[in-house]
Amino acid sequence: MAHNTFSNLVLSRLLLPLGVAVIMTWGFAPTLLSAASMVEVTELLAHPDHYDHQVITVSGRVTSFQLATNRDGHPAFGFLLQDTAGTVKVVGLGKTEIREGDYVVVEGVFSRLRQAGRAIVYNEIKATSVQSMTKMNPDLVG
Repeated sequence: MAHNTFSNLVLSRLLLPLGVAVIMTWGFAPTLLSAASMVEVTELLAHPDHYDHQVITVSGRVTSFQLATNRDGHPAFGFLLQDTAGTVKVVGLGKTEIREGDYVVVEGVFSRLRQAGRAIVYNEIKATSVQSMTKMNPDLVG
């Protein structure tokens, strides 16, 4: 799996402060040492069966951001996560500081499909963590 320049920036500069170990090897893409593997949206969409019900980490730009309240009255959010080659839906519970247009790193469980009433939702990530790269300390970036 090839990493693009944006993914390399995320891996090498932004995940280290979040407690994710990265090994940089001369001439090779960085290797993540984490429970979740860094995946590009293109890879998720090309091989959804492979990642179904797996914990993954993906990065991109927030579009179509929405805040909501779930049936139990707790805050929830949803948005489309867009990278250079594709888009995937992200949903999560709790309050969030992210906004439309932010660049984020999302960790969560990918579902190829799930039943939502009469509808079937395809290619969705149930987020356990959403970190805004837009609001991170600029001193951490090269």
